[in-house]
Amino acid sequence: MKENPAAFVLAGSRGLGFASAASLSSAGHPVAICGRSAEGLEAAIAALPGDARTIGLAADVSDGAELASAVKEARNELGPIGVLVANAGGPPAGGFEDLSDDEWNVAYDLTLMSFVRAVRLVLPDMRSLGGGRIVLIGSSSIRRPIANLTLSNAMRPALAGLAKDLAVTYAPDNITVNVVAPGRVDTDRVRSLDLAAAQRRGLDVAEIRRVSESTIPMGRYGKPDEFGAVVGFLASPEASYVTGQSILVDGGMTASLP
Repeated sequence: MKENPAAFVLAGSRGLGFASAASLSSAGHPVAICGRSAEGLEAAIAALPGDARTIGLAADVSDGAELASAVKEARNELGPIGVLVANAGGPPAGGFEDLSDDEWNVAYDLTLMSFVRAVRLVLPDMRSLGGGRIVLIGSSSIRRPIANLTLSNAMRPALAGLAKDLAVTYAPDNITVNVVAPGRVDTDRVRSLDLAAAQRRGLDVAEIRRVSESTIPMGRYGKPDEFGAVVGFLASPEASYVTGQSILVDGGMTASLP
């Protein structure tokens, strides 16, 4: 596997995807990020650190054709993709009885199939490079269900199962596959969930956050760059013997055994 191969980050214009892209760019990887908003991509590319080349590609990661086109363009611009960070916006909040078949289907395409398709697209590149790194961004719901997030509770554990399957299958090709699962990291997604919880319970959003922080042994929400650093490590040569793992980045919040 070549040093600092090109990286492709799904949904990389903000939040955990951007933090992951920033970590990879700082380490010297040429980075392609995709996202739905051309304006958001432009701002994200301007903010990425490091001297390596970075490009932004407009694509809805839940659309297979758009994702395939973005990967092809990234490959043409930056060379074979040796690092994949598969990320997607979280599925909508809601309990089981609140959700329609259409919402289940949207969550399936967004939260599971975008990852399946992305991995399929980059495998030939990684084989040509003699190895690769695949990091799937999940959620602490892989270990413990989260109230009012039925779709995430169903789809995210599937990613952990997929990572185990792929890790065993592609270890002989020197391709590692891991999940990085955030808890309460201070992103737009978490802030929107806090706001929804506040409205549902008739409380101030600051009180919701205070209660959430009280359940975290470290007593605070995580910072996006703390999460990105773990992704950067898993993409590095130092992580060449780490595969098939689901790593929680949650300040000790999830009270479960591996």
